Amino acid sequence: MKIVVIGGTGLIGSKTVEKLRRKGHEVVAASPNGGVNTITGEGLAETLAGAHTVIDLANSPSFEDKAVLEFFETSGRNLLAAEKVAGVKHHIALSIVGAERLPESGYMRAKMAQEKLIRGSGIPYTIVHSTQFFEFLGGIAQSGTVGDITTVSSAYFQPIASGDVAEIMTDVALSPPVDGVIEIAGPEPIRMSELVARFLKATNDPRKVNADPNAQYFGTRLDDRSLVPGDHPRIGTTRFEDWFKNAPLQRH
Repeated sequence: MKIVVIGGTGLIGSKTVEKLRRKGHEVVAASPNGGVNTITGEGLAETLAGAHTVIDLANSPSFEDKAVLEFFETSGRNLLAAEKVAGVKHHIALSIVGAERLPESGYMRAKMAQEKLIRGSGIPYTIVHSTQFFEFLGGIAQSGTVGDITTVSSAYFQPIASGDVAEIMTDVALSPPVDGVIEIAGPEPIRMSELVARFLKATNDPRKVNADPNAQYFGTRLDDRSLVPGDHPRIGTTRFEDWFKNAPLQRH
């Protein structure tokens, strides 16, 4: 079948496109550089013509509160409207475990606004709530860095490898819509500050980690339940050490 992957050249998108193509499907890796823009609507009608499934992996170029909300609302409205016209049978979106529990974060509020549009669209859908990716550890460290110290939340999270996310997104794309949310997570919960410290040590980075329960993450304070999944998530199999060994280009 024809599957359109919005954000199909990004970290998760490129892996998902590759996996779906290997299974013999017609897959379009849509991105603004390729002439498909969900903000302006450019190329949407032509790209979605004949598509059975759309996977929305687009992300905002700005994480500023107003800009990120405008991005997800505008992109979501344009994409869903074009899907209705095209007769798309399954809309899939990647969101974040715990987004509904963190309303102080502008980014999380924007993701919830995106989800609300999907639920009200009338298009059969599956929303995948994922935990953070191992590939984001460097960014988490950088966001809290002052001098040679990085201050990181000591709350638990349960990060997952991007390859495992793509594997599950591929499976979801080839399954019926659930008209609800599924959660996905990595193999084990760990304190964010502890894993960032392991990451820095593994990359021979001299920065020291200050574990702080009040440290901000996307503009909000975390507790030990904020970013961990519920009782029955789908679990990726890749552990941090295996991801690190096999992802030399992405770990930086």
